[in-house]
Amino acid sequence: MTRARLEDPRPVGGDRVAAWMTAKLAERGLTLASSPVEPERPEPSPAEQAAQKRIPYDYRQAVADHRQVTAWVQRIAAAATAGDLGGRGRREISHGSSLLLWGPTGTGKTHQAYGAIRALTAAGCATRWDATTAADLYGQMRPRPGIDVEYQLRRIVRVPLLLLDDLGAAKGSEWTEELTFRLLNWRCQNRLPTLITTNLPPVREEWMDRQARVLRDMVGDRVLSRLSGMCDPVEFTGHDRRFAAA
Repeated sequence: MTRARLEDPRPVGGDRVAAWMTAKLAERGLTLASSPVEPERPEPSPAEQAAQKRIPYDYRQAVADHRQVTAWVQRIAAAATAGDLGGRGRREISHGSSLLLWGPTGTGKTHQAYGAIRALTAAGCATRWDATTAADLYGQMRPRPGIDVEYQLRRIVRVPLLLLDDLGAAKGSEWTEELTFRLLNWRCQNRLPTLITTNLPPVREEWMDRQARVLRDMVGDRVLSRLSGMCDPVEFTGHDRRFAAA
C-alpha cells in the first residue's frame, strides 16, 4: 500500500463516504449541491425506441406541452389495460376519447400530436399506432391492380391509436368523403383514440359566418357529425412557426 493511500484513506459506509466527499469538496471550495451531477436518465422502453424510428425526423423530439393535449395523454395512459406483456409493466391502449387539433398552418398541431404519441410510448403503453395525412390516405386507398385496398383500409381503421393529419387539406370528392366517413365512423363507434389535425375550424351552432362552414363543406355533414361525437376540440393560435424559423 502506498504512502498516499495511507494518508488519504477512503472510509467505508454510506455516512462516512458522504462526510469524506463533503470534506474533499470543501478543500476545493465546492459543496455537494454545487458539484456537477449528471441526472439519471431512464432507458427508453422498446415501444419508445420503435416509435422513434417511425416518427418523421422533424418530430422525433416533439414534446406535448399543450394543457389539453397533456391531459388527454394522461387519460389515455390511465385507461390503458394490461395485455400479453402486462406482467412486465407494459400496457395496451384500447379505448378512449379523441382530439381535434385545429388552427392556422404552422401553429404546432402536428408537433403536439407526435409529442402525444411519444409521451404515450414513454409512459410504457405498448400499442400499435399509425400516422398518415388525409391526402396520403386517399392516395393509398385508390384502387390499383394487385392491391387489396379494402384490407388496407380495415387495417388502418382498426389500429388502436391513429394520427390523421391535415384533414380537409386535400381536394374533396364524394369518394374521399365516403372513405373518411368509413374511417371515422368505425373509430367513433368503437371509441378508438384518434388525433386529428385540421386547418379548418369545427362548426359550432353559434357560428354563422362562412368560415365556420368551411370544414362542413370540405368533409360533409356525416363526417362532421362523427367528429363532433368523438373529439374534444383543441384550438391553436398564433403565427406560422415555419416562417418564423425561416
